[in-house]
Amino acid sequence: MREIVLDTETTGLDPNDGHRIVEVGCLEVHNCIPTGRTFHHYLNPERDVPADATSVHGLTTEFLADKPTIDSIIEPFLEFVGDAPLVIHNAEFDMKFLNAELKTLGFKALTNPIVDTLLMARKMFPGQPASLDALCRRYKIDL
Repeated sequence: MREIVLDTETTGLDPNDGHRIVEVGCLEVHNCIPTGRTFHHYLNPERDVPADATSVHGLTTEFLADKPTIDSIIEPFLEFVGDAPLVIHNAEFDMKFLNAELKTLGFKALTNPIVDTLLMARKMFPGQPASLDALCRRYKIDL
């Protein structure tokens, strides 16, 4: 079974406030084993990156200035993802941004099946922290 593990970084919390994707990364897995195929791009958001966003992901306006814009990588991204299920931590957030960018560019929204690892973690560990960092600590994965 082919799945795509996906993550984005953004300039803020809501695309409706003008925030944009600054990084997209995908890893292809087959039967839960990485195939070695990846898709990764830093993106010029065509706006400033606020300091509070930079404090989360470390990406600055200056670093992203010479990177491609999302319109130049969207078709290769869609080809890479295909119709595979997407494995995303906090999928609602990433999908909101991806679908906003797709809509702006005249593409249909993604309808791939979604596996949200945040929802899984909250179900498995009710009332406990469910961030990726917290899960890494819980499973003794080197941060």
